[in-house]
This record gives sequence, structure tokens and C-alpha cells, in this order.
Amino acid sequence: MNNNLKSNVKKHIPKDWLSELRILFRLGIQTCSDIKRTGWINLVIITTMAAILMIFGACFRTALSISSFSKELGNALEISVYLKDSSDVQEVKSEISTIAHVEAITVIPKNVSWNKLKNEMKLPDITNPLPDTLHVKVDNPENLQVVFDNIKNIKSVEDMSYAKDLAAKIELINHVVKTITIVVILIMALLTITIINNTIQLVIQSRKDEIEIMRLMGVSNWYIRLPFVMQGAFYGFTGSLLAVIPLNYIQQGLSNIHKFFMVPSPPFAQNLVILVMFTMSILFGAIGSYLCIKKHVQV
Repeated sequence: MNNNLKSNVKKHIPKDWLSELRILFRLGIQTCSDIKRTGWINLVIITTMAAILMIFGACFRTALSISSFSKELGNALEISVYLKDSSDVQEVKSEISTIAHVEAITVIPKNVSWNKLKNEMKLPDITNPLPDTLHVKVDNPENLQVVFDNIKNIKSVEDMSYAKDLAAKIELINHVVKTITIVVILIMALLTITIINNTIQLVIQSRKDEIEIMRLMGVSNWYIRLPFVMQGAFYGFTGSLLAVIPLNYIQQGLSNIHKFFMVPSPPFAQNLVILVMFTMSILFGAIGSYLCIKKHVQV
């Protein structure tokens, strides 16, 4: 009986675009009414959301700066390749250039190295004992060991070296930063969904009779659910707006640190943080509302 009533009501609902706009407008009015009904609790929710998002944004923005510093330091690392006396330098250079992740190769002839050494310190008049050297720059510090192992197999190479310990520490820093960022995102998601879930539950309880009447009238499920989802998204959006204010001060402080150490700041870092923060807060707010609806409203 109830299903027949619902189907008969739906048949008489016009499908033109003006009608759809009116429905959306009514949904917006209902969302504003639900927010107003929540009262002073809105302030608590929004400020709590802003604090959570500010912590997330600060961690994310700092992580981008740390990655920029470690990348800049890693770019300074080079593999020093020492050739045998009988080696053809250009031939070895060409062979190394074909190896994946090799970005640049600088040739240091042994005569140049010897003259530089003699200018720096007093040496006896002996034959130049230094080998021809190649400084190999890799595209990413994480690929240093891979390139090192490939170059080592070249017969013309006598010896090799690079700051292995420093490269390992840089790789560890990047790994720790990525892990912390993921953990912060998970914590933010959990807290946001929990806060929104509890808030929407209160709104559902206050509208329980109204929701039941709409169900009996044959109102569609999405018409009942959407205002709650929009309310959760509203809390996420508003919390992000407040969180942007302290994030701007954090951005200025990090920019000054980059200038002091003469390390370029990550391009569009602040814009990326704000975009991710708004997207995730709105998404998690909507998800928190939807999960609450699925649990407490049988539509």
C-alpha cells in the first residue's frame, strides 16, 4: 500500500528543469533550517573543525617544505666515478648517459684535478697519479643506489663513491614525512566523521516525526537525505574557511625560512594545501552525515 502511494506521487512530480531548481532551493532552505535548529552547537562544531583542519593544513604544508629541503639537498649529491688509465672518457660518458635516472654528467680531466691540487698544496714534482673523474647527477636521491650499481658494472670504472649515509638519511626523512602526512589525514578523517555523525544524529532526532511523515507521503529518499549531507558539507566548508587564516601566517613563516636558507619554496604549495583541505573537509563532512543517515534513518 505504501509503495503504491509513493509510486503514484512520483508520477505526478514534473520533471522540467524549473521544477528541479525549485526542489534544490527547498533543499537549501531545509538545510539552513536544520543548521539554525542546531543553535549554539554550530559554533562549537565549526571551531572544532577549524582547529582540526588547521593542524592538518600546518602538518601538510610543513611536510611539503621538508620534502623541498630534502630534495634540494639530494640534488647536490653526485656519484664520483674514477676511470682506469686506459679508458676513453667520452665513451664511458656515453655509456653512463644511457642508464635510467641519470640527469647530467660532468667530466673532470685528471690534468685539471692535478693542477687544482698543486695550487692548493705543495706537492713534489711527480707524475700525475690522479684518474679522470666523472660526476654523475641523478634525477632523484632515491635512485642513487640503483645508478651506482649499474655504473659499477662498467669495465672502465676503477672506483666509485657517493655520500651513501647522507642519501639514506634523506630517503628516511622523505619516508617519515609521507607517513606522518598519511596518519594526520586518517586522524582528521576519523575526527571529522565522528563530530559530524554525532551532530547530524541530534538533528535527525529533532526531525524524527517530520521525516516519518515525508516517508508516508512518498517523498523520495534523496530528498530526505540530501539536507543532512549538505549540512555536514557546510560544517566542513566553514571550518576550512576559518582554518585558512592561521595557515596564511604559517605560510609566511615557512617562506621566510626558505628565503633564509636560499632554498626555493614548493610551487603553489599554499594553494595545494587549501585545495586539499577544502576538498577533504567537505567530503568527510558529507560522508559523516551520510553514514549517520544510513544508521538512524531507514530510507
